Amino acid sequence: MSAAVILALLFTLLLLGAPIGFALILSGFAGILWVGGTTAALGVLASVPHELAGKFEFLTIPMFLLMAEFVLRSGVADDLFKVAAAWCGRVPGGLGMATALSGAGFGAICGSSTASAATLSATSLPAMLKHGYERRMAAGVVAISGTLAMLIPPSIAMIIYGLLADVNIGKLLIAGVVPAIFVTAAIMLTTYYLARRDPSCAPLSEQVTWGEKFRLLRLVAPMLVLMMAVTGVIYTGVATPTEASAMGALVSAILYFMRGRRTWAEVADLVGRATRTSCMVAIILLGAHVFTVFFALTQTTQSLIGWVGALPVSPWVIILCLTLMYLVLGCFLDQIAILVLTVPIVAPLVSSLGFDLIWFGVIKIVTAELGMVTPPLGLNCFVVSKYSRTPVQEVFHGTVPHVVAHLAVLAVLLLFPALSLWLPNQMK
Repeated sequence: MSAAVILALLFTLLLLGAPIGFALILSGFAGILWVGGTTAALGVLASVPHELAGKFEFLTIPMFLLMAEFVLRSGVADDLFKVAAAWCGRVPGGLGMATALSGAGFGAICGSSTASAATLSATSLPAMLKHGYERRMAAGVVAISGTLAMLIPPSIAMIIYGLLADVNIGKLLIAGVVPAIFVTAAIMLTTYYLARRDPSCAPLSEQVTWGEKFRLLRLVAPMLVLMMAVTGVIYTGVATPTEASAMGALVSAILYFMRGRRTWAEVADLVGRATRTSCMVAIILLGAHVFTVFFALTQTTQSLIGWVGALPVSPWVIILCLTLMYLVLGCFLDQIAILVLTVPIVAPLVSSLGFDLIWFGVIKIVTAELGMVTPPLGLNCFVVSKYSRTPVQEVFHGTVPHVVAHLAVLAVLLLFPALSLWLPNQMK
């Protein structure tokens, strides 16, 4: 009874427009006050912030956000698209395929889906439109390519999931690499198919000599250095994710200052942006922890696990239902909200069914990618619409073939967990 009332309070606050972090704190505090009394409620508020701040892994979030800000201002995305376009431009749908490759490359040094979508909107989208690409098709490729940043390390969404589900963040980040390759390939193949079906919607670009192609590869060097400074050191065991995030922030800062004259005002602005976003994420995680304590006191999670365990169905049916639930929620809720509202409850349930939480984290993030491009709340589509001045309905329409391809990849990842788990199982 108390859990239902407090959940109703939470969703009422969200409907009234309260920030999700504060809505979680207020409703969770009210629930603990109801169930455990004043002493318990005040004790939780006094201890949970200290516990969260004391988690060494939390430092990965501000460091990766700072790294993303440096990368965004350094102009690396322009170079990535220039190289990819030179190598793919003469293939049907080549510039669209180059957008997917640059989205994957940029995601490997950024970690934010919306930032990636905004950057691609400013770099690859104008190039595609200039070469005569159909606006709807070009906008759809950009929107879906931006989602790759959620799956490729350093993914902020992956880190939040890891903190909430209490799993090894290093292995979780590495687990996204192989699925990201599959998703990138699906975007490229879908673009190729659309271009072959109707060549007028994706004309071929100019011929680039082999000598020029190889000369352009030097522009990829900064991205490779950053990838080795983050993903490489995590995989080889040289550094923890927290240490790797600091290394990534340092290398991206060096790259940022090497690529042009900078003002202190500009540096202060990007550091301020990273700090504000980090504080927002910290408040959301704090709220999630407070709400989790309330669920623990009411034994809501344990009751749910017991009820589901008694159902006369296969555990795979439960996983399929959870996946469908995430796909539906992604159409109506922000992805961070979905993570903090569901993972503290769903993670123990999935673990009790005998499934690997790292694998399930990959599944959750892939469904989150779909939520970023499905109406009515597909955030990436709104970002692309704003930057390209394309009606958002056309952007959503352009993502439809990619959503179908994404669903096929999701099915493969569900059927073959080893695709997600093989690489992290090889880590030192």
